Amino acid sequence: MTTRDSLSTAKRIVVKVGSSSISGDREHQIDALVAALAAWHAAGKELVLVSSGAIATGAPYLKLSDRAQDLATQQAAAAVGQNLLMGRYQKLLDRFSMTSAQVLLTVGDVENDTHRTNALRTIDRLLGLRILPIVNENDTVATQEIRFGDNDRLAALVAEFISADALVLLSDVDSLFTHPPADPRAVPIDTVAFNDPLESVELGAAMVNSVGTGGAVTKVSAARLAAAAGIPTLLTSTTSLGDVVEGTVAGTWFEARVK
Repeated sequence: MTTRDSLSTAKRIVVKVGSSSISGDREHQIDALVAALAAWHAAGKELVLVSSGAIATGAPYLKLSDRAQDLATQQAAAAVGQNLLMGRYQKLLDRFSMTSAQVLLTVGDVENDTHRTNALRTIDRLLGLRILPIVNENDTVATQEIRFGDNDRLAALVAEFISADALVLLSDVDSLFTHPPADPRAVPIDTVAFNDPLESVELGAAMVNSVGTGGAVTKVSAARLAAAAGIPTLLTSTTSLGDVVEGTVAGTWFEARVK
């Protein structure tokens, strides 16, 4: 069994943030996110950030009022937005004398032995140089993340292949609930045991909003994928990451299989 204490002792951590947490009305949250990552970095942890948001960032520059529906336009928005998103991250990281690196992957890259080995070698070297790899789906050549998952699965796969000690999935809500958060019956879940089928939990359907895709279903699926690889996972809100870094208990902890 892996307890929450293992997060404080974790050396290598993958953090995933979704589009809706760092764009639109919540764009300001990226400042606190970077500050929390910088605090962990200063404590000596090796961090990999898996960040969605390229499409949401690029869309306004294409004069798109809502999430693009056709794939070509989504990919065009991603091509514009990825550059802007990385620039935004680096500007904030400059305050902490940190350097970021862009790593664009597809799920296929992670599942291909040769591509996987090359990506691992690059990320390992970046971490050794104390650089923050920022991973995103390579939207211009891949379609899966654009339509399903909002990078949750990619984050779990990255955590597995770099042998991370923990995965942190950030969301707009502060934990997994027994029912959708808007339901008055909803109660936060503190811990999910490994292989718990969550039969009494109503996850609801995956969300698709104006800036991203995802929801409880994709996050639970990603947490289970990581847990099966021996990587415990914390599901919490983007605004709670700073508290987590300081040692405050927050979110839902998914226990991992004992390696």
